[in-house]
Amino acid sequence: MNKPVMVTADSTVDRTPELLNRFNIRTIPLTIFLGEESYLDGQGLTTEDMYRRYHADGTLPKTAAPGIADMYDFFKSFTDEGYEVVHLDISAKLSNINNVARLAAEDLQGVHVIDSMMLSTGIGLLAIEAAECRDRGMGASEIEEHLNALREKVSTSFVLDTLEFLWKGGRCSGLAALGANLMRIKPALKLKDGNIVVFKKYRGKMEHVYRQYVTEQLTGKRVRPGHIFITEAGEIEASVIEELMQLAKDLSGCREVHHTRAGCTVSSHCGPGTLGVLFIEE
Repeated sequence: MNKPVMVTADSTVDRTPELLNRFNIRTIPLTIFLGEESYLDGQGLTTEDMYRRYHADGTLPKTAAPGIADMYDFFKSFTDEGYEVVHLDISAKLSNINNVARLAAEDLQGVHVIDSMMLSTGIGLLAIEAAECRDRGMGASEIEEHLNALREKVSTSFVLDTLEFLWKGGRCSGLAALGANLMRIKPALKLKDGNIVVFKKYRGKMEHVYRQYVTEQLTGKRVRPGHIFITEAGEIEASVIEELMQLAKDLSGCREVHHTRAGCTVSSHCGPGTLGVLFIEE
């Protein structure tokens, strides 16, 4: 008989508290350093606070993974209660947190650490899949094998309003950012083999860019009917989000389209106005 399974993830999973509770997914936060102050991701610092600070004095947060001891204690709190753990992290090519988790799990039985090869709600799609597999009675090893095969079908992409935050975070050159801004280019990025790559460049007003991007991402795709996420990094009108959620539902036939906000870790790199549509393909 399989042991009960606890599904866990790092805080870059960018799930709402309601969804985390609904699917019984537990998270461990990264630490965010903003000037002289430090915060746990999702606790005490909002993206609005972060943008205000940046516009005031140019300060952007730096982030750090939990320590090995903290990760060990997090896992052990579940294994001590008789659970096996299926744990998901942001792509190992973008952060060292997955390596920390693997080191912390070495001395524990029944902890299955998975490199999602995704970020933000791309991780969240896999976490929900893990929870639904658990609730159907699958064991931790079966879930791990299933997720490792499924992650290639997760479509994780975003369109950016500005390259300023990627430039400030060291993920693109100042020349590229300046050129994009001068030409009013809105780059679209996706996760490929765990890396972030540019796959298209849009131009025009962002409201039109969002609609074109969502339409192109979903048209002609065989989307799994369970869940789609519209994830944004702030400063997008609520009416625009509502329109895009309906558009995603109409194009995909999906049962549920969720709206989520990227946390401070992800938003500090992509900046305000960023929006993604994330889903699993058949």
